[in-house]
Amino acid sequence: MNKPILSVIMPVYNELPTLPEILKRVLLVPVAKEVLVVDDGSTDGTWDFLKHISDERIKVFRHATNRGKGSAIRTALPYVEGQLVIIQDGDLEYDPMDYLALMRAVDDSQGVVYGSR
Repeated sequence: MNKPILSVIMPVYNELPTLPEILKRVLLVPVAKEVLVVDDGSTDGTWDFLKHISDERIKVFRHATNRGKGSAIRTALPYVEGQLVIIQDGDLEYDPMDYLALMRAVDDSQGVVYGSR
């Protein structure tokens, strides 16, 4: 795999109902990327789903107990290889295709862009 431009950190906790779809949507974004999924102690089968993923663009990590979103992000950060980093929740609230607009905004900024609902 070539070095990704974008690293997507996805902290998840009991996201099994939406996780397959959000991963599909993230992978469809037309940019070289990696997805770092951190299961934060899920009890609903999320980990069973994640441990069987074989896509080389997806790295999977696990907390044995729930430690919170911030901890999940900190777990993934040392493994980031992309030039840009986005946090993507495991539900379907945010559209991954918006990454492209955020990436364009980085080109016009001082190096950081914050999105807001």
